[in-house]
Amino acid sequence: MDKQFAKFANATARISGSPPAFLICLFVVAAWALSGPVFGFSETWQLVINTGTTIVTFLMVFLIQNTQNRDGLALQTKLDELILSSEADNEFMGIEKLTDKELEVLRERCEKQARRSAAVAAKAEAEKKARDKARKTTPAAAQPRKRATGHAKPAAKRAKA
Repeated sequence: MDKQFAKFANATARISGSPPAFLICLFVVAAWALSGPVFGFSETWQLVINTGTTIVTFLMVFLIQNTQNRDGLALQTKLDELILSSEADNEFMGIEKLTDKELEVLRERCEKQARRSAAVAAKAEAEKKARDKARKTTPAAAQPRKRATGHAKPAAKRAKA
């Protein structure tokens, strides 16, 4: 029964989220609105659209929730597989089951590591800039000479160019 419901929920979600479905709903609402004068804008006329939209909304909530639950589970499974196949910390496996407090502690730890990594990267960038600046201010005679790559033109050809 689960497979049939999953197929039905996926098909319904796909169809109900399509432009033709939206246009059909728009047409139904327009037809209902235009029929108002014919029915004298009666309570029954209003009850028809209210009941119809309530029933459709009620059923769609369950179908959409089922689809989102399956999508979320599939995404978590893919992420877990990536964690397992990499050098990432296995502590992140199944974190979607943690409490809000446990997730907050883990998030804070990750932010702390990110700040540390950013500081190390900034320090490395500053050192690189300092080396580049030192090279530019050092006299040319003190700088190491570049080796010839063998691609230079012979002196006779350079003179012609």
